[in-house]
Amino acid sequence: MQASTIKASLLAFGTPERAQHSSYFFKTGMGEYGEGDRFIGCSVPEIRRVAAAHMDASFQELKKLLDDPLHECRLCALVILTGQFKKAEETGREKIVRFYLSHTDRVNNWDLVDLSCYHIIGEWLKDKGDRSLLYRLADSGLLWEQRIAMVSTLAFIRNNDFEDTLRLSERFLTHHHDLIHKASGWMLREVGKRDEEVLARFLDRFHQVMPRTMLRYAIERLAPEKKGYYMQRLK
Repeated sequence: MQASTIKASLLAFGTPERAQHSSYFFKTGMGEYGEGDRFIGCSVPEIRRVAAAHMDASFQELKKLLDDPLHECRLCALVILTGQFKKAEETGREKIVRFYLSHTDRVNNWDLVDLSCYHIIGEWLKDKGDRSLLYRLADSGLLWEQRIAMVSTLAFIRNNDFEDTLRLSERFLTHHHDLIHKASGWMLREVGKRDEEVLARFLDRFHQVMPRTMLRYAIERLAPEKKGYYMQRLK
C-alpha cells in the first residue's frame, strides 16, 4: 500500500495551474516527445519531501509508481531510488542498477532521465573498467536510453574523466533529436568548465558539423571572442 500512500501525498500538493503549465512545458501534445503524459501539478521540492518520508519503499512499490500514468509519481520513485543507491553497499547498488535498467521505458521524459541517471548509472560505472553498457544504451532505439547514456557521463566529468563524454558526443553528431543535441552540448559544456582545452580540441574538430543546438550549449560559457569564433559556423 506504500505506493498508494505516496501517490495520495503527491496529489495533496497538486494544483491545476501547475499541472497545465507542466503539460505544456514537457511537450505532451500529439506527436511531441512527452505525448500523453499527465501531471499532478506539484513542485520538485514537494516531491522530494514526500520521497524523504518513504526511502524504505520496496522495488515492488517503486514499480507501481513507475508504472503510474502521473509524471510526478514516476519522478518520486526515481528520487527514492537515487536516495537508496547512495546509501547502498555494492550488492544493493547492483540490484538498483538492474531494476533501473529494466524500467527505462518509464524514465520517459528528460527531467526523469536527468534527475536519476548519473546518480545511478554514472556512479555505478564511475570506477568500472567496462563501460560498454553506455554504448548499448546509446545504440538503443529508445530516445530515453540514449539520453541516459549521455547524461550518465556527468558522474565521470565530475571526476575529470572525459573520454566517454567525448566519444558519445561524437557518436551523436548525426542524431536526429534535439533532446540528444541538448544533452550532448550540456555535457560538453561541463567538460569545458573543468578543462577548456579539451573542449576546444573537440570543437576545433567538429564545430562545423555539430548540430546547432549542441554547439550553442557547448560554447555557452566560453569567453565572448572564443564563442564568436565558433558562432560564425551558425551564420
